[in-house]
Amino acid sequence: MKFTEYAKTYIPKIDNAIGRILDKKLENINNAFLKTYYEEIKTYLLAGGKRIRPLLCIATYNAFNNEKKDNIIIPSLGVEFLHNASLVHDDIIDKDNFRRGNPAFHYKFQLYHNNYSLKKMNQTDFGNSIAIVGGDTIFFLGLEPFLYNDFNRNLNLEAIKYYEQAFINIADGVLIETDMVNRKNLQMKEYIEMVSLKTGALLEKSILIGANYAGMGNEYNPILSTLGINMGIIFQIIDDILGTFGDEKVTGKPTDGDIREGKRTCLLIEAINSLDVKKRDNLVNLISKSKISDENVEEVRDLFMEADVINSCKKLATKYYQEAEDALEKLKPVINNSEIEFFENLLKFVLERKF
Repeated sequence: MKFTEYAKTYIPKIDNAIGRILDKKLENINNAFLKTYYEEIKTYLLAGGKRIRPLLCIATYNAFNNEKKDNIIIPSLGVEFLHNASLVHDDIIDKDNFRRGNPAFHYKFQLYHNNYSLKKMNQTDFGNSIAIVGGDTIFFLGLEPFLYNDFNRNLNLEAIKYYEQAFINIADGVLIETDMVNRKNLQMKEYIEMVSLKTGALLEKSILIGANYAGMGNEYNPILSTLGINMGIIFQIIDDILGTFGDEKVTGKPTDGDIREGKRTCLLIEAINSLDVKKRDNLVNLISKSKISDENVEEVRDLFMEADVINSCKKLATKYYQEAEDALEKLKPVINNSEIEFFENLLKFVLERKF
């Protein structure tokens, strides 16, 4: 089954299940502000997204089963909650006020600030404080699908271990990324380590959780991990390209954010390591400014183009795509054909996506 067909079949079921969890939470709340808070969490979680992580979990479960059952949908939600929890916190760190074309969670509460008489807390602090708690709330909500489902206790405990590992991996990736902003000399291998943790780990754990619920033990974990982590690396490389050269109307995010934040994207690292000394120093100087003007943003883009970073980073993504394809080839004798098609389609989508 193609990725688009899989998404069409399962995303409405995923969204419906997410809605039920939040509706159940809202039923037991009387406090007006808490009700607003959880309604915004529900809105945020249902505002879109490609649902790649729960789809990976579902597809991996189905790959090892002859009969497709919807009981995997509930535990697949955990990774989607964790993903969104990390996005809420990421947007605070990155000072991104929009996500998927809508106000980011912290920015939504900054806009709500005028509704409350909090004279001792300014608008930014209010929004950020609520969103820090919001990300934590979504993370803990993500444990519920592993506690209340039709699977046995041992499988749920194993899934929770993967969930914990994914959370720690993401945090480690963010910490490495934060440290990288303060460094001028970086190699691409350091970027790959960072994105393997920050992005690749959750895709990997989504797959491993699906295999766990299928009762596969650890036999195929090394191959499944290679598939998931490489998919994450590809995803982040393309995300970096779209973050500077994408169409804002399609991506839903501004294309100057990464440059203004001085984020150590694959584009920046590639440019620093390929430009001549004078241009490299100019690029580092521009990206290190505390306030980057519109003109500075265009200068950085021009230097990126001169270094031909789009093509070189796409070549890098293709390398990891081929490794992921090799992993999938090893799985073909043991998984269902419909899921082989899903994984092949998804890999291609991740490599060629425009949003």
